[in-house]
Amino acid sequence: MGLTKNNVFNKIAVYGIGLGIVAFQVAGMVTGKDDLIKKDFALAENQYSRMLTVATDLTKFPRTTAPNGTLKYTGVGDWTGGFFPGGLWYLYEYTKDVKWKQAAEKWTEALAKGQYNTVHHDVGFVMYCSYGNGYRLTKNPEYKKVLIQSAESLSSRFDPKVGSIKSWNSKASWDGKNTWHYPVIIDNMMNLELLFFASKVSGNPKYRNIAISHAKNAMRDHVRPDYSSYHVVNYDPETGKVLNRQTCQGFSDNSTWARGQAWGIYGFTMVYRETKDKRFLETARKMADFYLNNKNLPADKVPYWDFNVNQPGYKPDWKYDASKFPVVPRDASAAAVVSSALFEMSTYLGNGGKKYKQAAEKILQSLSSPDYLAKPGSNNNFILEHSVGSIPHGTEIDVPLIYADYYFLEALLRYQKEG
Repeated sequence: MGLTKNNVFNKIAVYGIGLGIVAFQVAGMVTGKDDLIKKDFALAENQYSRMLTVATDLTKFPRTTAPNGTLKYTGVGDWTGGFFPGGLWYLYEYTKDVKWKQAAEKWTEALAKGQYNTVHHDVGFVMYCSYGNGYRLTKNPEYKKVLIQSAESLSSRFDPKVGSIKSWNSKASWDGKNTWHYPVIIDNMMNLELLFFASKVSGNPKYRNIAISHAKNAMRDHVRPDYSSYHVVNYDPETGKVLNRQTCQGFSDNSTWARGQAWGIYGFTMVYRETKDKRFLETARKMADFYLNNKNLPADKVPYWDFNVNQPGYKPDWKYDASKFPVVPRDASAAAVVSSALFEMSTYLGNGGKKYKQAAEKILQSLSSPDYLAKPGSNNNFILEHSVGSIPHGTEIDVPLIYADYYFLEALLRYQKEG
């Protein structure tokens, strides 16, 4: 299933909610901020109510649609486990309905052993999106303990010789020429929020100091002069010297992977919030400018999975067959992350933030259209369609992804609260 139109707004979107039907006219934009938010959360409640009747095994967390069309789950060790409970917390935050709180608690606490995960950097995604939202909304002291332990586990992957958190254990690059002994990926910016939180609630500055060191390195080594981004930076673990800058999930080593750019916009915005160091805000803003002003960004501001697919000067190291992709896939997950990030970033820029808020609204309107928003009971009960996991790996292409849903709901909540 692929997108056939960019002009998606002159439609009637009809969604079933419970036993009733609510219709919203879409013409240029959804009529009214409140209507858009209400419509989208109603659809989210519908979908996740259905999801909870299907997903009943607390060791299996909804992730995507499998190639055979069934719901694909993942375990507590995967990087995406925290997004489904996080989405449930967002539904509780919006609705104040205790049923969502109870579901969120159940699915959050199913991740408890994740606090001891030291085998990759994504303990931040897993534990902060679940326990972090849970603590924010309930102040459950047990959640705070879990989060501090999670930060301790994440910190174990920091080496002061490099000054960054090691994202993955050693692995080979696509070209077969390099082994990444100390790979750090742009995604890792997102895991720093857990560290800032842990220092605030524990009084231990260690976690914050690690986060700031990592963010400074990322600003120096991941961000190109034009404020596009590399996906993977491989360091010499003994000297901290940069050995390679490559990609794992993007089109080519010198291309700009859309979701990686989104992680950077969001991550540097968050680090500015926690440090008030304007260098991070300026980096986030200029990365957002690269995204929003890119000539290869479609009119609806939902990007292709990489900004440089099929362009001269960009050569994949992986086995790419352009004939398999007559239409370049979009990545709604990247758009959702950017929308959420821009709503926050716009609040730090005074009058200069207006254009970023408007861009965030435009992205939300696009994702809220029938071209991306699922119909009730479809899409394996995920909210958004048309995301991409990793085309180089041949996985999760033009499917729903649980983290697209999570950041879409977060963007809606930020939209509701702003102004």
